[in-house]
Amino acid sequence: MSKITETQIEKYVIELLETQGYHYLYGPDIAPDSEEPERQSFEDVLLLDRLRNAVARINPGIPADAREDAIKQILRLNSPELIANNETLHRMLTEGVNVNYFKDGVNRGDLVWLIDFDDPEHNDFLVMNQFTVIENHVNKRPDVILFINGIPLVVIELKNPADENATIHSAFKQFQTYKQTIPTLFTYNSILVISDGLEAKAGSISSDFSRFMSWKSSDGNVEASPLIGQLETLIMGMLNKKTLLDLIRHFIVFEKMKKEDKETGQTTIQTIKKLAAYHQYYAV
Repeated sequence: MSKITETQIEKYVIELLETQGYHYLYGPDIAPDSEEPERQSFEDVLLLDRLRNAVARINPGIPADAREDAIKQILRLNSPELIANNETLHRMLTEGVNVNYFKDGVNRGDLVWLIDFDDPEHNDFLVMNQFTVIENHVNKRPDVILFINGIPLVVIELKNPADENATIHSAFKQFQTYKQTIPTLFTYNSILVISDGLEAKAGSISSDFSRFMSWKSSDGNVEASPLIGQLETLIMGMLNKKTLLDLIRHFIVFEKMKKEDKETGQTTIQTIKKLAAYHQYYAV
């Protein structure tokens, strides 16, 4: 019996997401050096043409220059702290982006929406593998990324269950490396998923390993059979279009916590990003 490879798990994940209505693209096919690029450089993590098209589609009553201003705002997140940028982006996703424009000689304030939360099918859902990101001369390639309207909102890191050294914990550690080396990708992240093909857990960019949780139901009515893999249950139950948008909009919170350094006695304020577990989500 041949062993399962990481590539096979990747293919399985993509196929499951395609059954959920995601469009699939192979990363190198839209890379800056491809025949049909959707990125100007490997530093770009947003697919700007898709974002512009979606913003125009969702906000038809907003002038084009105001829509462009909204896009510039999400490109200009420049706090030195990743979590601060991520919180600002989350607020823009869930509350809209504030813009001003003149109409009939009057300066008007309005909101530009990056996602249509009311109609999932009005959005562009894309799954991509082999998406290379180069930041500060460091080259990384996360396994699978889910884009909504050109924004990389979910990153999935997979490990090979046949390799005893490649555990779900090593997938978690891989994310810690990514956050250090290609932080721009994680500025725009809503959810992280780690899996070894058998186990699968989801968390946020600030979650420690113990806070990554399994998603144990694909429909919210019954717990999935243990005969069905955790990865399949998580994709069908959590990453389907409707539930994913609902989670992003209503079930992610940023909490400020005081943290005291025992050696110096200094107190700092730390931001923690929390994602609802499946039983909390379905209870609500």
